[in-house]
Amino acid sequence: MNHITPPQLAEWLQDENRPSPFLLDVREPSEFEYCAIPGSVLMPMASVPARMQELEPDAEIVVICHHGGRSMQVAMFLERQGFTNLINLAGGVAQWAAQVDPTMPQY
Repeated sequence: MNHITPPQLAEWLQDENRPSPFLLDVREPSEFEYCAIPGSVLMPMASVPARMQELEPDAEIVVICHHGGRSMQVAMFLERQGFTNLINLAGGVAQWAAQVDPTMPQY
């Protein structure tokens, strides 16, 4: 598993020459509704095992949570299931709001 900082992810998402990763947000619905990184897909941590078939095992997947703990656990779980291109967003949505989009609400 790799890690990416919010500024690095923002740069990647703006690079038209590189396909964007799948942004997998594993927070709870109330957290996601309050603030979410544009383009991310909500799949709460507890639902990941039952919904793995919705993910492509070879796709680049950036796993997102509030600070990076839940996302790291989900990324490690998916690695054990055979997913190969997992990236944890270091600092999660909190760091995204602080470093990339200061207009995003923090909680």
